[in-house]
Amino acid sequence: MANRGLTVLVVGSGGREHALAWALSRSPSVARILVAPGNAGTAAIAENLPLPATDIPGLVAAARELAVDLTVVGPEEPLARGLVDAMDRAGLLAFGPTAAAARIEASKAWAKEVMQAAGVPTAQARIVTTYEDALRVLEHARFPVVIKASGLAAGKGAVIVQDRAEAESVLRWMLVERGLGAAADQILIEEYLVGREASFLVLTDGTTVVPLQPARDYKRLGDGDTGPNTGGMGAYAPVPEVTPALQERILGEIVVPTLAEMRRRGIVYRGVLYVGLMLTPDGPKVLEFNCRFGDPETQVILPLLDGDLAALLEAAARGKLHEVTRPRWRPAVAVTVVVASEGYPGTYRTGIRIEGLDGLPDDILVFHAGTRREDSRIVTAGGRVLAITAVAPTFVVARQRAYAAVERIRFPGMIYRRDIALAEVATPTAPSTGSA
Repeated sequence: MANRGLTVLVVGSGGREHALAWALSRSPSVARILVAPGNAGTAAIAENLPLPATDIPGLVAAARELAVDLTVVGPEEPLARGLVDAMDRAGLLAFGPTAAAARIEASKAWAKEVMQAAGVPTAQARIVTTYEDALRVLEHARFPVVIKASGLAAGKGAVIVQDRAEAESVLRWMLVERGLGAAADQILIEEYLVGREASFLVLTDGTTVVPLQPARDYKRLGDGDTGPNTGGMGAYAPVPEVTPALQERILGEIVVPTLAEMRRRGIVYRGVLYVGLMLTPDGPKVLEFNCRFGDPETQVILPLLDGDLAALLEAAARGKLHEVTRPRWRPAVAVTVVVASEGYPGTYRTGIRIEGLDGLPDDILVFHAGTRREDSRIVTAGGRVLAITAVAPTFVVARQRAYAAVERIRFPGMIYRRDIALAEVATPTAPSTGSA
């Protein structure tokens, strides 16, 4: 349905935004791609604009001045601040939820309320605002429990605690020492769910739902899920146990009721709805909702897409997703390994030269996250630096190709996990590419 010659603006600077720009560059309906602010990777395939992702007036002005046909918003913060609302007021088309709809991620407390009203399976939780109230809840807690900041915390606001002493320490840091700032104005003390996690993303215009391939990401810093939570150290797709039948169940029990409850509250959700799931013995349960494409899930999902991404995003933004053909998927799998800076997710150095990016095999996709160009060099500019993606017929081959590429990339202090998709190599056949 998209017209030929679209000018598309991608908002953000990470690996997700590079993957979006890359996929959009393959869309026959797209003529020009802008990225604000972008990174060294997006500069090679698009035009970077020196505008922060949170500069809402600047982004609206740029979209108007540059005759942007479609703005695609990557990060959660500009969505929660109302970038899509501002674009709408200016008569500009944007893909992503309004600020009211983005509360599904910006307020975990509100999201939990929506889920309870919709009858969506999720972990039981108590919401507190003071350290004293939290201590009273702990008196009846069965450990381990999960302590979550309700607000946006860059993927670092959830902590699994094993006993009361550890819980008190985390709660004191969040509620008394204000270690996460306003993100921890409300805290959820949540039941710990047992199972395997999966990320299930759908495109939606508020009514019609188009599922993407399920993915699994790795949130902990170290091998074997050790160390602190991060924004994500790697991912793979599809997830073999998320069968077409299970996808139908997730849509019927979780996605459709959630969107219906939001409509009941006068909120039409348009954009990507990211469902973070725990696949428990009792069935899928929601760990969290996000209001945008996942990172690094986007870097494994989009390389498997066989179709026009721009047409899908434009249709969703216009409320006409029912008019587009459902996406096809390549009969393959994808593995992404994130390369990060030493010290991440805490303090880390930047400005370090990255070597080995030239001469990688053609079948390797390198999505830049925290990089910038200095003269002829590409240097680090963030905690997560690169996402190396390989697509192959099996997880065995995809892992081999991804890690062989990682080993050719070098910069002082470079860190990465070595166990991405390791659990899947015992199943070397490609999973079904059917989508719910």
